[in-house]
Order: sequence, then C-alpha cells, then structure tokens
Amino acid sequence: MATSDAPLQIGRVVLTVNDLGKVGDFYQDTIGLQRLSGDAAGMVLGVDDAPLVELRRDTAARFRPQEAGLFHTAFLLPDRRALGSWLRRIAENQTALDGASDHLVSEAIYLRDPEGNGIEVYADRPRDSWDRNGAEVRMDTVALNLQDLLAAGRDLWRGAPEGTVIGHVHLQVGDVARAEDFYMNRLGMDRTAHVFGASFFASGGYHHHLAGNIWNSRGAGPRSADATGLSELVLAADAGVLAALGAREFVDPWGTKIRVEGKA
Repeated sequence: MATSDAPLQIGRVVLTVNDLGKVGDFYQDTIGLQRLSGDAAGMVLGVDDAPLVELRRDTAARFRPQEAGLFHTAFLLPDRRALGSWLRRIAENQTALDGASDHLVSEAIYLRDPEGNGIEVYADRPRDSWDRNGAEVRMDTVALNLQDLLAAGRDLWRGAPEGTVIGHVHLQVGDVARAEDFYMNRLGMDRTAHVFGASFFASGGYHHHLAGNIWNSRGAGPRSADATGLSELVLAADAGVLAALGAREFVDPWGTKIRVEGKA
C-alpha cells in the first residue's frame, strides 16, 4: 500500500460524539470497521485489531461546522476492487453521499457520519502512475466514472478488508500559511500540493497524509473546548522521526491535539 512505508503516517482519529451508539453503528455498518472495545463512555473501532477510530461520548458537546478542526477522515482501501465492492454495497443501501471525485492519484467517495463528520473512502492508483515534480504530486478534482468503479466491485462486501488504514486526514484551519509553517517546520512534513485555499502535506513520498483548508473556516481562531468532532489526531512514526521531532505531543495553531506514537 502506498502509505505503509512512510516514516510518519496516520494512526487513528479520536472523535467526540453525542450519540455513541448511533455513530458507532455507522462506522461498523457503513464503513465496515470492527468494534475492538467499548463501554458507555467510548468505543474503539478498527480493522484486524488495529485501531483507526476512537469515539468519546459527550452529550453536552456542540456541533460547530465553521470552526477549525476536522474536514474529513479518509479511509484507504487496499485496492480499486474493494472500493467498487463498497460502493455497490452503499448504493444498494441507498446511503446518502456528498460526492465522488477522481483525484488522478486516487478515486474517492465522500459522505458524512450521523453527526456531520466528513468521511472519504478511497483507493489509490499505482504510485508509479503519479505525476511528480520533486516533492510535489499532481492532483486534481475531476468527475469519477462511477459505473466503471461499480463494475470493478465483483466481490461481496463483508466489511473493511485487511489492510484498510486511514490514508489521510483533511483539516479545517484558519490560515493556510500558518498551517504550512506548523506541519512543515514542526512536524517535518513535505508540502506535496497547493490549491486555492488549501495545502497538502506528506511523508515518504505519499501524495498526502494531512491537508489544511480554509474553505469553511477562513480566519478561524482556536476551536471551542466543548465542540464535537476531532478531539485528537494520533500519528504513527518510525524511530528516526520520533528522535527528530523531540516531542510526542503537539497542538496546532487552532487547538487540534496531535500525538505521535511509535509504529507497532
């Protein structure tokens, strides 16, 4: 998988939710994750004992879509065939979608969980097909051929397959230049692309592990402490990156907590 050899990559996301049962059911039934553990206060979901999403229950938290925080969590499936099978399953279930795009490096489907957290489910095209210019990777947003993708889904969807990971996380930020300074200079990531109102960051030659945009959040200050959505982002790093960072916990300019752990 194109992201698996990166020195620094996404481990899991931690979300604050009001309705733990409803949101937990969604990530199991629609995204296909497995419940790994849980109680009345929280739940951990993942694939093959690897945690990808942690839900924390807070019935008093409020949804604040214009603040800095999560834009979407992107679940990377092992191949196009798996993505086609998933698309066929949600089409049969008449699951509401936000959109679908061909990004040249990947094919992606967009939707939201029951509390409005953005989700992307995608599959990468082969890395040797990506158009590169140094650290930059050419990406675009064009129409996705849904019928062709559906035709690739020849297998019965039985849940997120082995090898499913969070390929990237896209954040809402208040200022792109400040996001570049933080993610490049504090976390040591490369900028792989820049489009109007957004920059993309990666480690190890991937197209992007993180991105920050101002499309809904231009000028946003620190996010509210009582907000639903992204509570913490956990990154997985190899020993060299851990040594270079010199710290395990960070907070971006908008209050998003980032924790770095060693790779399992």
